[in-house]
Amino acid sequence: MNNILLEGDPGVGKTTLILKISELLSNHKIGGFFTREIRDSGRRVGFRIETFSGESGILSHIKFTDGPQVGRYHVDVPQFEQIAVRELETALVEAAIILIDEIGKMELFSERFKRVLPRCFDSNQVIIASVMSRPFPYVDRLKARPDVNLIKVSMKNRNDLGANLAEEISNLNNLEN
Repeated sequence: MNNILLEGDPGVGKTTLILKISELLSNHKIGGFFTREIRDSGRRVGFRIETFSGESGILSHIKFTDGPQVGRYHVDVPQFEQIAVRELETALVEAAIILIDEIGKMELFSERFKRVLPRCFDSNQVIIASVMSRPFPYVDRLKARPDVNLIKVSMKNRNDLGANLAEEISNLNNLEN
């Protein structure tokens, strides 16, 4: 199955798992993006978006005053689309594997992102994406797709999942470098 969703609570290690998979499969063309916390004096103040092709920007920050809000953070939707969504559009043409961290509330403020995701899931590429555990209509529809393998990430299984998934993906016949 080419579409894999990694579901787990915040802090369980989904981003770390996506990055581990990218390292283990680095001999294949990878596209997509991941997020990292921005910290100031030990306190989380925002989230950075980074692509596997090397672009980066700020997804959300407590100092932003414009854009949709999730908790204390305002989301820079245009920046997200310019960096992350454009990366996905390119990956649909150029990559064998598309990694997405994550399909969450902040990212889903982008209508363009919501339009490109089904194209990713309908493609022949391997898709590995992290998603939130809590109910959210758009994400719930992705989880319910018959072509999706939903894997719950936990403290118990997170250390072995990366190697297991990378091996499984490397053995797929349709995977091109």
